[in-house]
Amino acid sequence: MRLIKRLLLLALFAAALLAGGLDYYATRPLTLPAQPFEFSLKQGTSLKSAARQMQQAGLLPNDWMFVMLARILGRTTQIKAGNYELEAALTPSELLDMMTQGRVSQSELSIIEGWTFNQLRAALNANAAIRHDSENFPESEILQHIGASEGHTEGLFFPDTYYFASGTSDLDLLKRAYQTMQKHLLETWQTRAPGLPLDSPYQALTLASIVEKETGQSSDRNMIAGVFINRLHRGMLLQTDPTVIYGMGEKFDGNLHKRDLLTDTSYNTYTRVGLPPTPIALPGLAALQAALHPAQTDALYFVARGDGSSVFSSSLEQHNRAVNKYQK
Repeated sequence: MRLIKRLLLLALFAAALLAGGLDYYATRPLTLPAQPFEFSLKQGTSLKSAARQMQQAGLLPNDWMFVMLARILGRTTQIKAGNYELEAALTPSELLDMMTQGRVSQSELSIIEGWTFNQLRAALNANAAIRHDSENFPESEILQHIGASEGHTEGLFFPDTYYFASGTSDLDLLKRAYQTMQKHLLETWQTRAPGLPLDSPYQALTLASIVEKETGQSSDRNMIAGVFINRLHRGMLLQTDPTVIYGMGEKFDGNLHKRDLLTDTSYNTYTRVGLPPTPIALPGLAALQAALHPAQTDALYFVARGDGSSVFSSSLEQHNRAVNKYQK
């Protein structure tokens, strides 16, 4: 009996020491190896692997006490994947709270106005914080996954900076950018100027993409849209170089030649009347607003000055003089 009592007392004493030691460990601030200290946990990382990773990085003095603390608190399966950033010293208990609550530092993806979908896709694939689920998908499968009804990906994704947790799928980011574009496009379409020669929001998106590519200075954007609207009203050729370049694809060598303007494609607005079949780039909000609220002007032509701005003309004679002055 005495032996059993002694063993029980020893067990209670050991438990008290362990509890006291864990309490001391859990509430003692850790020393950061660097300030700020950053680490990433991939999807599916176990608590043991995470603790070992933090020990090897110099954050934890050992891994087993952190694992024991999590087990006693019943939180071994609750850690969240993501990028973590520690700006000041914190205790193991606070670190465990951060990891189980998923208080991650956010990564970001910037989508730039005027990018093509291929450029957007390259940026997605190059971002190490993104899970590349769609890397080998054809465009049709991407459209299906993001719930898009359009048959072509070009122009559908709103240029902006998107913040996300590490490990987010590229499909989730594309869906967010698509839904944001739909929201801005439909809102702008509902408040459009009367009498525009545009039959649908998709045509407005297509025109906005051309305005985006043609605009060198933001102050000219509405005038450029006004020129294209005037040409559409009159059934004139739009004669805009960016559509020709887009239609050439990889054949474009950086210089546009006369033969390129004469070679008919569905995107050659020198040979075909009206808008091209799809957008040619990602338009920003300002380009959407310009396409649907163009300047009231009689201008039918514009030419670049060479400093980013444009000269607008209402007659071919005026336009030819401007071309001679600024382009030849």
